[in-house]
Amino acid sequence: MSKIPEDDWRRQGQESYLSGKSLMKRTYSPWSETWTHDHCEFCQATLSENGGDLNEGYCTLDQYHWICNACFDDFKSEYDWTVVTLH
Repeated sequence: MSKIPEDDWRRQGQESYLSGKSLMKRTYSPWSETWTHDHCEFCQATLSENGGDLNEGYCTLDQYHWICNACFDDFKSEYDWTVVTLH
């Protein structure tokens, strides 16, 4: 896998809150009753329960931060994420 360039447009300081985090792969569900969607922390793709949007991705265990599958694949090694399964 090639290293993502340091000047990649998706880099916006996410290492300060996403490095070394445990993530889970899930079907999207809103963080609160007042939210209708979230955005990928890297590319800003929309994740929601609506058709036409991404409906699954990786999220932090509190489901507050979401990462689309493509950005997860691009940054997983660099950010040292651990994928967990909650039962």
